[in-house]
Amino acid sequence: MKIKGSVHKFNDNVDTDVIIPARYLNTSDPKELATHCMEDIDAKFSTRVRVGDIIVAGKNFGCGSSREHAPIAIKACGVSCVIATTFARIFYRNALNIALPILECAEAAENINAGDVVSVELATGTIRNETSGMTFKAEPFPPFMQELIEVGGLIEYMKRQQAKN
Repeated sequence: MKIKGSVHKFNDNVDTDVIIPARYLNTSDPKELATHCMEDIDAKFSTRVRVGDIIVAGKNFGCGSSREHAPIAIKACGVSCVIATTFARIFYRNALNIALPILECAEAAENINAGDVVSVELATGTIRNETSGMTFKAEPFPPFMQELIEVGGLIEYMKRQQAKN
């Protein structure tokens, strides 16, 4: 699976309260959550983000509470992938559960800037900054995780696994 998009850049410790503020947790509607994604750190994010765009961030992205709303809001606003130096473990799991590809790569996070165009090859973990020409390597997902992302998340993946048995 290949992804390509423009970058929105964030720093270290972007917590789930910033990704989707608690005042909006009274809904689980992805479209509504998307309109408030990142608004406490970038008030215009939801109006600037385009389908296919990529978030690049520093250390500990998705820290804080374990709310599942955070990766849902990111995916619903059109973000196709998140690249960070590191992720909070619960965010990492929640993102994969809904088929939001996330890659850890410190070198990419340091050398990719806001507005750069980046392509990602999930099968190999290759991240290419099309703007600068630099290429980076993240750990690729194992085949079953790639399938989980391709089919739309954990629930759909498990349904397909059950159908095989």
